[in-house]
Amino acid sequence: MLPLVVKSLHIISVVSWFAMLFYLPRLFVYHAMTEDSAGRERFKVMERKLYRAIGTPAMIATLIFGAWMAYIFWDYYSSSTWFWIKAGLVVCLIGYHHMCGAYVRKFAQEKPVPSHKFFRVFNEIPVLILIAIVFLVVTKLPA
Repeated sequence: MLPLVVKSLHIISVVSWFAMLFYLPRLFVYHAMTEDSAGRERFKVMERKLYRAIGTPAMIATLIFGAWMAYIFWDYYSSSTWFWIKAGLVVCLIGYHHMCGAYVRKFAQEKPVPSHKFFRVFNEIPVLILIAIVFLVVTKLPA
């Protein structure tokens, strides 16, 4: 029973984390295009709350429950190539998360940031990583 509870909490955490990873860069697109100060201030608040109140706790929960699952099933996971590839992709997501945090701070301090066109492409990175992780977890390939 415990492994299923841990797995469920891991999935809930992942969904919450990805909600932030998908939405925050989209906010960056609109923020980068905003020219009025009231709009910029509104985006600063939204970005800060999304990153700090939802994204970071969800990332931490994802890592805790994922590590817990790895501990429970270590004999299987430690010898599975797909698991190590997934772990590498999770490290990339952590880096992406922290890059988002750096952009939140730059926007908040009104420092120069890339254009909305950059953020439109930047927004697609977690989509590609999610697709890869889902296929790895479901197919367990490469074995």
